Amino acid sequence: MAKLYFKYGAMGSSKTAQALITKFNYEERGMKVWLIKPSLDNRDGEKIIKSRIGLYASCETIDKCDDIYTVFSEKRTDYDVIIADECQFFTCEHIDALRKIVDDFDVPILCFGLRADFLCHLFEGSKRLFEVADSIAEIKTICECGAKATVNARLDKDMKIVTEGAQVMLGGNDSYIAMCHKCWQKKIKEQAI
Repeated sequence: MAKLYFKYGAMGSSKTAQALITKFNYEERGMKVWLIKPSLDNRDGEKIIKSRIGLYASCETIDKCDDIYTVFSEKRTDYDVIIADECQFFTCEHIDALRKIVDDFDVPILCFGLRADFLCHLFEGSKRLFEVADSIAEIKTICECGAKATVNARLDKDMKIVTEGAQVMLGGNDSYIAMCHKCWQKKIKEQAI
């Protein structure tokens, strides 16, 4: 029986690398993978998923108004698995459609993404995955102090922690750093002095 999986982690935890390695493993066994991401994530190109360590693959993008269930049921039913990256940017409707694909077509779906934003608020897609996924697993990474990182600290051009702004701001190592909550709070307090 297929399941809906959510594998989440802070920035720099190798979520995308794991998604691409998983894709390779399925394809190595002769299985067909539908690799998708939200169209909002265009950092490395509209139809490319790329990890920080250099792995990349072509993918299909899902727009905010796309009905994933209809797209899959009309054109993609020969796929053995769906792998979705940057799932935090999907809408509740997208996640519900993925859930329905698992149930109706018995196709496993592996979702990779962030849990929360730079202020520790859940993203819409992540929240819904926590509510409906069959399996939830954290991909761990560490803070510079050695503790488990859980915060995606947003940085300004002077490398100071940002504590206000829009929930979504695309960026990589130049804009975000994974931190433990204690270090995050400490740096915010130090900046206020």
